[in-house]
Amino acid sequence: MTPVLPALPVLLVAALGLTPMAPATGAAPGAPGVDQQYLPADKSGLLTSRTRESRVWATVQREGGLGEIFYPTIGGPSARSLTFAVTSRGRLSTAAVRTEQLDGLRFRQSFEGAGWHLTADYTTDPARSAVLVDLTFTAPRGFGLYAIYDPALGNSRGGDSGRTSGGALVATDGGVSSALAGPFAATSSGFAGVSDGPTDLRDGRMDWHYSSAAAGNLVQTAALRGRHTTVALAFAGSASEALSTARRSLRDGFRSVARSYAYGWKHYLAGLSDPPRVLRTAAQRQLFRTSAMVLAASEDKIHPGAYVAAPASPWAFGTDDPSGPYHLVWARDLYQIATGLIAAGDRAGAHRALTFLFDVQQKPDGSFPQNSQVDGTPVWGGLQLDEVALPIVLAYQLGRTDTWPHVKRAADFLVSYPGAPFTPQERWENQSGYSPNTIATAIAGLVCAASIARTQGDPASARRYLATADSWRARLKSWTVTTTGPYSARPYFLRLTKDGKPDAGTTYAIGDSGPTAVDQRTVVDPSFLDLVRLGVLPPSDADVVTTLAVVDTQLGVATPRGFFWHRASFDGFGEQLDGSQWEYDEPGGSLVSRGRAWPLLSGERGEYEIAAGDLRAASARLASMARAAGPGGQLPEQVWDRTPPAGQGRRLQPGTPTFSATPLAWTHAQYLRLARDLAAGRVVEQPAAVADRYLG
Repeated sequence: MTPVLPALPVLLVAALGLTPMAPATGAAPGAPGVDQQYLPADKSGLLTSRTRESRVWATVQREGGLGEIFYPTIGGPSARSLTFAVTSRGRLSTAAVRTEQLDGLRFRQSFEGAGWHLTADYTTDPARSAVLVDLTFTAPRGFGLYAIYDPALGNSRGGDSGRTSGGALVATDGGVSSALAGPFAATSSGFAGVSDGPTDLRDGRMDWHYSSAAAGNLVQTAALRGRHTTVALAFAGSASEALSTARRSLRDGFRSVARSYAYGWKHYLAGLSDPPRVLRTAAQRQLFRTSAMVLAASEDKIHPGAYVAAPASPWAFGTDDPSGPYHLVWARDLYQIATGLIAAGDRAGAHRALTFLFDVQQKPDGSFPQNSQVDGTPVWGGLQLDEVALPIVLAYQLGRTDTWPHVKRAADFLVSYPGAPFTPQERWENQSGYSPNTIATAIAGLVCAASIARTQGDPASARRYLATADSWRARLKSWTVTTTGPYSARPYFLRLTKDGKPDAGTTYAIGDSGPTAVDQRTVVDPSFLDLVRLGVLPPSDADVVTTLAVVDTQLGVATPRGFFWHRASFDGFGEQLDGSQWEYDEPGGSLVSRGRAWPLLSGERGEYEIAAGDLRAASARLASMARAAGPGGQLPEQVWDRTPPAGQGRRLQPGTPTFSATPLAWTHAQYLRLARDLAAGRVVEQPAAVADRYLG
C-alpha cells in the first residue's frame, strides 16, 4: 500500500573492526546523559485499542520503529521511542523502510538491509496498557538484533531511572513505570549519548551490560534471541506492576492480542456510516475509514470527549518538556473533530466532545481557554472569539437544547465582550484584529444561540443575539474588505484589519520570521470562506468571488498531487529554508522559515464549491486531499510547496507531507466532512438557522 521510502540509516549498526572490550557491568556511568527532543512529527501511524482498559497510544515513525508512546492519557508521552538495531560484521549500511496499514488501525513495517530483512508488526493490548511488537528477522549467522527503548515517563524525558529485573528492563519516574520484556539474551541501562545502546553498538557488539542507571536521560537496550520473537512494553504505576502487565501480554501471545485489537476497530467501523459512493477509489474509501479511526484514537480514555490536536510535536515543540501544544485540547480543533465525527456517523463521539467543551472547558464567564490539558486545565492564556462561538454552533448542529445554560453564557460573553467582534487572537492565533473568519463564527454562534433561546422560552435573549449578529454582518465588509488593496481593482477580503479600516495602509508584524511592517491590505487568507460555509454570505457574493481569485494567485500552489493553499500571506510557520526546524523565537523580518501548503484548506475550498454548485471541482479537492496522505494513510498539517529545503527537492516532492504534525486530526475531520457534503450535494453542517436568516 505504501511505497518503500528512500534508504535511511536508521536500523543497521555495522561492526567497525574495533578491538573487543571486556563486558562493562554495574551501574551505568555518564549521568544524566544527553537530552534528546521528541522524534520527527511526520508519523506513519497511530495505534490504540478501543477499550478503556488499555490506556496506551503508540505512534509509528516514518524512519522506522515506534515514536512517542502515550500513557496514561493521550495528553503526554511516557516514551520517546522503541526502535530496533541490527549489527553485522562489515561496513556501515542502510535500510529501506516500508510502512503498511493492516486491518483497522494496525501497522506493519518492513526493513530491508544489506543481507538481512526485518518485519515488525505493531499492536496494543486491548486488555491492558501494553504495546506488542512481533519481529521476524531473516539474516545469516553473525547478525544481531536489538531493541532500543528510550523512556519519557510521566511526560518528561529526564529523570528516568532503570534497571534489569527478572531478565526484563524496568524504568521509573515518579508515579509512572514501564517494563520492556521479551526473550532477551542480554540487557543494559545507560545514559543517552554516553553509555547507552546506540553508543555501545557502534562497534557491532553489545559490550555494555549495565544492570542499573540512576535518574537521567535513560536509554535501555536488549539483545533479542531467535529469529521470530515478540517484545512487550507495558506501563503502570509501579515497576512490578508494569512487569507483570508485560508478561501477561506476552503469555496471551501476539496473534491473540492483535486479533482482539483488530476486532475492536472492526466493531467501531461497523457502527459508522458507509464511505460515501463519491469516493471513487479503494484508497479514498480506505482513507475515509482511517480518518474516522484517527479521530476516534485521538480521544482520551480517562477524560471522554477530550480529543487532542495531534499525537506529535513538530519542530521546536519537540524540545518542550513536558510535551507541547499539539497534545492539548483546543475548542476550535474540537469543533472540527466533532463535525468530522458527525460526518463519519459517530454522533456519540461528537456529543462527548460537546459535553467536554461545556462541562469541562468552559469558564464561568462563558468563554473558553485558548487550549487545555485533557482534564480541562487551561494552559495558554489567549482568548479567541471563534473558540467561544463554535461550541454554540456545535450544540445547534447536534440539537442539544439541554446545553442552554452553557450556550447562554457563551453568547452573553460574545455580545458583551468589549470591542467585539475584534478578537485578541484569530484562527491562526498569532494576530489580533477584525477577522472575517472570526466574525463569521461569531455571527453563526449568536444566530444558533438565538434559535436555542427561543426553544427555551427566552425570546429577550434571542432578540439580543440576533440584533448583534445582524449588526456585525451589516458592518462586516466595512471592517474587512479593502477597495484600495494592490491585488485587485475590485474589493476583496483581507486576513484581518488591525483597526477596522481596510482601506488604510496600517502595518503590522507578521511574526514567525515574516516581515515586520506589512501593509494589512497585502495580507490575505482563505479562511474567509467560513462566511459561506456557515451561511453568513452566499457563494455568489461579488467580494467573495473576487477574493477567491486573489487567494488563488497569492497563496495557491499547484503540485503533481493537486492544488493546495498556504494559510496566509508571508506565513513563516514551517521549516527553515535549510530544512532545520521552525523555532519559537525566530527574529522578525529574517524570513528564515516558510509555512507550506495546508491540505485542510483544500477541503474548505471544496465545501465552498459545493455551496456554489460545482460538485466536480469539489470532487477534485477531495482527491487532492487523499493524494496528500503519507505512509499509513496519515493526513498532514502541511505539504511541501515549491520551496523545499535547499538540496532536498528531489526527496521532498511538492504535495507530500512536510515535517509538520502528521496525522493532524483537523485535516482528517475535514476530509470526512468534505466527503459527506459531496455525497449530499450540499454543505451538511451549515446551520439552517443562519442560512435561513441571511440566505433566504
